Amino acid sequence: VQLQASGGGLVQPGKSLTLSCTASGITLESYATGWFRQAPGKKRRGISCTSSRDGTTYYADSMRGRVTISTDYSKNTLYLQMNSLRPEDTAIYYCATGGPRKYCGKEWATGSDFDSWGQGTQVTVSS
Repeated sequence: VQLQASGGGLVQPGKSLTLSCTASGITLESYATGWFRQAPGKKRRGISCTSSRDGTTYYADSMRGRVTISTDYSKNTLYLQMNSLRPEDTAIYYCATGGPRKYCGKEWATGSDFDSWGQGTQVTVSS
């Protein structure tokens, strides 16, 4: 199983960025999928989760209203559209999938629902 995250980089505050995560060795449509981030000195936390069972999406308060999670199962790829980025959004962003369900569990933001993780892509928001 390999999850290849890309799209990170240096961006100015207020700008947008779209992250991609392409999977191989696993079919995203068979699992819930999510995005997480880890800022320096902080724990990894969930940003968003989407259920392959019915398309239900969940967003953490930290980025709610500024991000949109989406999937293209024909490309076996997960996306995260991020808008109005702030310096505090600087972090390594990870995609995740796998686990026991097609839907996002109550504890999805902890990451416990997922057992396959990408290598992460760095997002730096700075002027």
